[in-house]
Amino acid sequence: MAGYQELDVWKLAMHFTSAIYRLTASFPKDEQFGLSSQLRRAAVSIPSNIAEGHARSSNNELRRFCTIARGSLAEVETQLVIAEDLGYLNPKETEQAHETTTKLGKMLSGLIRSCNR
Repeated sequence: MAGYQELDVWKLAMHFTSAIYRLTASFPKDEQFGLSSQLRRAAVSIPSNIAEGHARSSNNELRRFCTIARGSLAEVETQLVIAEDLGYLNPKETEQAHETTTKLGKMLSGLIRSCNR
């Protein structure tokens, strides 16, 4: 099996994490240790868990870590809605991010299903 760096889902998750960092850079300073930090941590968790699961020795471990990544993705989706509700993101930014989270969710689900074979 190729390295995790070759996985399309990992590549997209890395690009998405960078996008989250760019989006949160404009959040108010008083959110530096609040919502901004939470969004960044949850986003970083997605590719990190994909990589860690891939480095483990079994499909069960990969499935477990991809399930954790999917949970982190749900956190990001929720936090993006909160950020928009608070006026930190405009609807277009949120919509673009949600398009990516939808794609990532489908890719993670596919990878999880492939571990069950």
